[in-house]
Amino acid sequence: MQPYPGDSGDLQPHKMSGPGGGEGGEDVDSHIKAQLEDDVIREALTSGTDLRQYSQSVEKELRQLENLSIQDYISKAQNIATLHHQITECDSILENMQGMLEGFLTHLSTISQEIQSLQEQSASINVQLTNRKKVHTQLSAFIDQLMVPEVMIHHILNTPVTDELFMQQLKALNQKIRFVKEQNFRDAHSCQDVQDIVDKLTVKAVSKIREYLLQKVYQFRKPLSNYQIPQNAMIKHKFFFEFLLLHARTIAAEVHDEYIETMSKVYSSYFQSYTKQLWKLQYEEGVTRDDLMGVEDTRTNSFFTKSLKSRGTVFTLGNRDSLLTPQGLTQDIIVPHTASKGDAKYAFEVLFRSQQYALMDNGCREYIFLSEFFMVKDADALKLFMTVMGKTLQHIQKEVCGVVMGCYDSIALYLCVHLIHQYRLLCHKRAVPALDTHWEQLLHMIWPRFEYVVKMNIQSIQECDPSKMAALDMRPHYITRRYAEFSGAVMVLHEKFPLEGVDGLMLQLQDEVEKVILKMAAVFPNRKDQLIFLINNYDMMLSVLSEKTREDSRECERLKELLGQRTGEYIEEVLAPHFGGMLTFVREADHLIANNNTEALKDYEKKVVPLVRSFSATWKKSVERLNNEVMQCFTNFRTGTLVLQRALETLITAHHTFNRILTNQAFHHLNIKADIVNSHHLIVEAKKYKPTF
Repeated sequence: MQPYPGDSGDLQPHKMSGPGGGEGGEDVDSHIKAQLEDDVIREALTSGTDLRQYSQSVEKELRQLENLSIQDYISKAQNIATLHHQITECDSILENMQGMLEGFLTHLSTISQEIQSLQEQSASINVQLTNRKKVHTQLSAFIDQLMVPEVMIHHILNTPVTDELFMQQLKALNQKIRFVKEQNFRDAHSCQDVQDIVDKLTVKAVSKIREYLLQKVYQFRKPLSNYQIPQNAMIKHKFFFEFLLLHARTIAAEVHDEYIETMSKVYSSYFQSYTKQLWKLQYEEGVTRDDLMGVEDTRTNSFFTKSLKSRGTVFTLGNRDSLLTPQGLTQDIIVPHTASKGDAKYAFEVLFRSQQYALMDNGCREYIFLSEFFMVKDADALKLFMTVMGKTLQHIQKEVCGVVMGCYDSIALYLCVHLIHQYRLLCHKRAVPALDTHWEQLLHMIWPRFEYVVKMNIQSIQECDPSKMAALDMRPHYITRRYAEFSGAVMVLHEKFPLEGVDGLMLQLQDEVEKVILKMAAVFPNRKDQLIFLINNYDMMLSVLSEKTREDSRECERLKELLGQRTGEYIEEVLAPHFGGMLTFVREADHLIANNNTEALKDYEKKVVPLVRSFSATWKKSVERLNNEVMQCFTNFRTGTLVLQRALETLITAHHTFNRILTNQAFHHLNIKADIVNSHHLIVEAKKYKPTF
């Protein structure tokens, strides 16, 4: 094989030069490289085949393939012609369809314009229909409101006012009257067609309503009538007055004034009669200015005995505070006619409760009725209420003031003060402020009187002269018992509802009682008797107050302090005759030992032996005599037992200290060991007198 011209043994790419060389040459090189990457060319080059021969063989093969393709086309000529004919027919069909579609498109454009036109016409018709409906609705409503139906005419003219149908048609008539007035204001000429009949119906309705309401008002004037029945009927038909107020103010004023005048007289007459009969049921023998805490309890002034028969003691609360319970506050009022048949008598606070509850109940109901029926509130309601109830309130306040100014029953006055506060709270719960001024007026009457009566009792105690009293004994004095009962009563009520000013009065009273007890105790020449008197009185007061109030109250704490002081002093006095020598020795010697004064302690050697032997010989009998003496001195067995136990405890403590002192070196040389009594024996003996409760 000869090398290809231009080859130099190895195949080298031919570099082209000339104009455009550079970038053009680079494109040729890249084309050649791409051709060389072909698998066929690469195989030809690597196999060493002659390229000219290879080219001729390839050309030959291509020519053969061409001849085969021509033969194939010739054999398929009929099919190709058929295919060409079919394509031509399809093209014709598609051309026809294109024409049809273009015609449809033109027709649809025409339909769209027609639809748009129909939509515009529909919208216009819809607006017209809406406007006509609105006009029809408004016109129908106008005609309905303006037209007076036969049903309304019939019921307004013929139906009784208490019938529900009359009420319904009256409200409808009220709306028509208001509508006609509005349209007349707008110069609606159509209203003139119904104005006459509306006016006539209004006159007829006003006439029937006036007759009905005045008839109900006149029912209040009947004796023994139940006010609630006509009031409830008027409240049920309260629209009647509203109708009069809107369309016949003169008639409304007539009904208003007639009701005010009638009820003012009714309430005034009722409460005058009721109060007059009520005061007759009070105890005939009431508490007087002589029934004071410091007044001597004698036969001629035995108001405790008198009160036990009829009304309880003057200073004892008992069950009188049951009036302040929820049931007591709202229980039925006293009926004087019924009570007088049974000869029943009552304390002042019971009658006061009945009177004020009747007033509160009627007043609250009246205030609510006036507010609802006459459609007033706040200041107008209060003013209208005072127009109705003013005379009644003044009369009641005058009557109460007359009784209170002559009352010396401090507990009754204090109960009345609490009743006033409770009823004022009850009024507020019912949302009725109309009686607040009345309650304040009563408080201004009763509270100063209560203070005055309490101060009279304090003054009576201050003026007590024990030297002018009947013979005093060591039992609790009647003054202290009265004070304990009264203080307990006031404290019980004060804890339920504290009132300002009570603490100061009770503290002043307590101070005066303590002073007078000391004055009475000074009458006894013997100090021991004085202490027994004080302990008995303090113990009695503490027992009474503890039963009625808290044990940690100020009064109880003060009495406990005084009782403890006097009991300690009494124990020293009662132990002195039996064990005075030992107690004195223990007190002095223990002081010296505490100060390490051994030299001074030796001066007591002569006293030790007699004291030890005397105590050893007499201690049992002395304890027995101590028991008898203590238990006979006190009126309260429990108090006597407690005092005895405290005395024995003091004795045991002193004896234990006495034995400890005897062990001191200063007394070791004394021959007293056999005579010393063991403290255990003393404890065992004391247990015999231990209380069993």
